[in-house]
Amino acid sequence: MYNPTVPLIHPGEQLREEFVKPRGLSVERLATDIGVPINHVQALMAEKREVSVEMALRLARYFGTSPKFWLDLQRDYDLWLTEVSTGAQIAARVRPYSS
Repeated sequence: MYNPTVPLIHPGEQLREEFVKPRGLSVERLATDIGVPINHVQALMAEKREVSVEMALRLARYFGTSPKFWLDLQRDYDLWLTEVSTGAQIAARVRPYSS
């Protein structure tokens, strides 16, 4: 269970702060180099778009990481966001299984 009071970092922030800025990359260069429209990269870095499986493959190839790295960031963020928005309702509604 995630602590809803401690926000997780969106994968777009990780991309922006840990990969793009330190390398001095522009959004245009990254988009061109990975073969996607500029608005896709802009939306991801603005935290308005999710990392898709295809984007994970492209980012992994480009930055020398693994696709799993990018997908794990997205999954963890989504799980945290869902815990924050509906975790209490689910906990109140769903009783643990007992034999």
